[in-house]
Amino acid sequence: MSMAVTPRTPLSRERILRAALELVDEEGLDALTMRKLGQRLGFEAMSLYNHVENKDDVIDGMLDLVLAEGEPPAPSDDWARAIRESAISVHTALRRHPWAVGVLLDRIRPARLRYMDSLLGRLREAGFSAETTFTAYHILDGHIIGFSLWESKHTFTAEQAAELASAFEREITVEAYPYLREHGEQHFAEGPHRDVSAFELGLDLILDGLQKIREQDRAQA
Repeated sequence: MSMAVTPRTPLSRERILRAALELVDEEGLDALTMRKLGQRLGFEAMSLYNHVENKDDVIDGMLDLVLAEGEPPAPSDDWARAIRESAISVHTALRRHPWAVGVLLDRIRPARLRYMDSLLGRLREAGFSAETTFTAYHILDGHIIGFSLWESKHTFTAEQAAELASAFEREITVEAYPYLREHGEQHFAEGPHRDVSAFELGLDLILDGLQKIREQDRAQA
């Protein structure tokens, strides 16, 4: 009596990219090889090349998936709220996939270009001059990308966190670094400071400042 064989789910570009994204999120970008990706999918590595060109193509495709998790600024009357919600969505996506922000700085993807254009357009439509938009865009984009990059370098495993705590106790003494000691202790403790998002607070400060500049632009127009 023959046993029924369960057919494998066929390969597709989407399936390959999703599997690659899962692999890299779990183990880091250095863990990505076509052989390992093939094993994860249950296929020989050569089978993947019917759907993706090479490893670089896989990385580009993963970046597209990450960027698709963010939203461009909505065309609403409240420009600051639209930009705020958009910035948070992009930051959340990059925080969910911390490997991506560093790679994104080296690879310009169409989705990234569309986001850049939408942010520039939203600022201009809100009444900012071209000159102010030039600077405002760099401030906003720098905050989103820069903060996400900073966070990606401060993501630790439980073992790494334990090593940091041990080094902190040895080297950051109250006598030598009183304020750094206080700050460091907050990192290892619960409290009201945990309820504040540094990213969102910084974003709100930027938007409040831009609102004042916008009023000046409109008064001079």
